[in-house]
Amino acid sequence: MRIGFHTDAFNSAYWSFDKCLEWANRNGVHFIECGLIDGVSWIHGLGYQPHVALYEDPVLLRRKMDRLAVRFSQVDAAFPLSGQDGPLRGVPYVMKSIAWAAQAGCTSVDTTDGMRAPEGLTDREAMELMRRSYRQILEIAEGHGIVVNIEPHGYFTTRPDYLEEMLAFSDSPLLRMNFDTGNTFIAGQDPVAFLKRFLGKVSHVHIKDVSPSLAAAVRGGQTGIAVSHCALGDGVNAGSIRECLKTLRDADYKGVLSMECEGQGGAMIERSLKWLRSCLDDLGIRRDPEDL
Repeated sequence: MRIGFHTDAFNSAYWSFDKCLEWANRNGVHFIECGLIDGVSWIHGLGYQPHVALYEDPVLLRRKMDRLAVRFSQVDAAFPLSGQDGPLRGVPYVMKSIAWAAQAGCTSVDTTDGMRAPEGLTDREAMELMRRSYRQILEIAEGHGIVVNIEPHGYFTTRPDYLEEMLAFSDSPLLRMNFDTGNTFIAGQDPVAFLKRFLGKVSHVHIKDVSPSLAAAVRGGQTGIAVSHCALGDGVNAGSIRECLKTLRDADYKGVLSMECEGQGGAMIERSLKWLRSCLDDLGIRRDPEDL
């Protein structure tokens, strides 16, 4: 398995994406995941946001990343597709992200739904809307050979029966799942059982712990965690993470484990990295040779 991280870790530190690349290189982390920005943002333009804009040339960025031995595991285009503005705003955004990712040497794009039931639509209407949207998106994905992952992060995707239907919107092998240990937990699900149900669809994994205080306050009443302010191994989800890693090991998963936690300018995510590496070693899970 390969270890990566989401640059959300450095939102609070106001780092640039370039600074995240340097951190990855220093710490021997060779896979990175970031959000994509469709347009111009002042905070990003000033260098205070650790994500990438679609106007940035993907080939030149890939060359810069190659020099630092860092690659994209996934790019995040998770505008919620379940609302009435999903087809208007979300679908074109995801389509542009797919074409950009292909040029950047990235093999997958992350997508999801909204955290609440969409206003003005029944559940069935929203599901049919997303069915049409994903079929349009997959036409572009097929052309570029890019995996479209659905992440459990919202009202529909953290409910296993709905997610199962979504993953069957198309028979394309490029429609896959980004499993998230923290979102499934905070939504009131058992992360291990959730993973086992969809194991054959998993192509990318977010590793996220949950603090005791957050779990006590909102578990079962929230569908996702923006950024977990808890180092891996320090929260109430650590045991489930270990069991999920065992399940992935036994299924011969060879993809990326992308850490999603607050970075605290490096200190917290470095604790998370140390714990995750130790956990993989304890479980007899082979790490990518570059990560050793």
